[in-house]
Amino acid sequence: MESEQSTMLSTELIKKIRRIEIRTRRLVNDSYAGEYHSIFKGRGMEFDEVRPYQIGDEIRSIDWNVTARTGEPHVKRYVEERELTMMLVVDASASENFGSVNRFKRELAAELAAVLSFAATTNNDKVGLLIFTDRIELFIPPRKGRQHVLRLIRELLAFEPKSRGTDIKLALDTVNQILKRRSIIFLVSDFLVPADSYQRELTVTNKRHDVISVDLHDPLEMSFKDVGLLALQDPETDEMVWVDTSNPNWVNSYQLRTQLLEADKARIFKQSSVDHIKIATNEDYTASLTSFFQERARRIRR
Repeated sequence: MESEQSTMLSTELIKKIRRIEIRTRRLVNDSYAGEYHSIFKGRGMEFDEVRPYQIGDEIRSIDWNVTARTGEPHVKRYVEERELTMMLVVDASASENFGSVNRFKRELAAELAAVLSFAATTNNDKVGLLIFTDRIELFIPPRKGRQHVLRLIRELLAFEPKSRGTDIKLALDTVNQILKRRSIIFLVSDFLVPADSYQRELTVTNKRHDVISVDLHDPLEMSFKDVGLLALQDPETDEMVWVDTSNPNWVNSYQLRTQLLEADKARIFKQSSVDHIKIATNEDYTASLTSFFQERARRIRR
């Protein structure tokens, strides 16, 4: 099935997938595989074996039943129950097909997903994908392995959603229905919807799982240069408006709305105890990811 699908891909897309794989696997091998393992722990410790006591073993680990039966001290050995599930919950609404500098937000989402997926699969964890708009567009169950990760990258780059809107609440509700065991959830979106519309579901989901928000944005969404009259079209509704970017009243009003949305997002992520990674299309995302891993590691050590 994989080979049949690959023959249908354009040469350009195949090259793009390959470039992403080479770049992200190098990053994972050099930096993120170990950090991922250290900050995302397994479900606990499980019994592995009983072995003879050795000098330096913890006295509390002695198995007294086996010790009494054999006449020699034995200890119980436990190992971390490591296997985890990571679910990539990725916004594919029309606003993701925007990028004014280096790449579209959609392409940035695919590369970030590749880094996280390869870090997970290097640690023998499963990775799944849920793509959403204002409906659930695609669900790929969690699996392991390089070929599976490449399939996820391909879908993120090539998948054509049927809808254009955004419903983060629906995506989170669906995750809670699908995933029965505690998992790692990377929620990747530009979050260009009222924060109150998904606050409750975000809080509930983070109590059941470990949710990390990955907030994508483009510099042109934050501020406009003075270019005079400019036609702006909402990609999700097709609504068209003309604005005068030389008008300070309009500029101030736009910046105020942007600041309020950013403040609402930050407030809700904090209230929901959800880690927030913010990345722009014109930035090298490695700095933001590294900062996230390091900050999370510091919290664990405290």
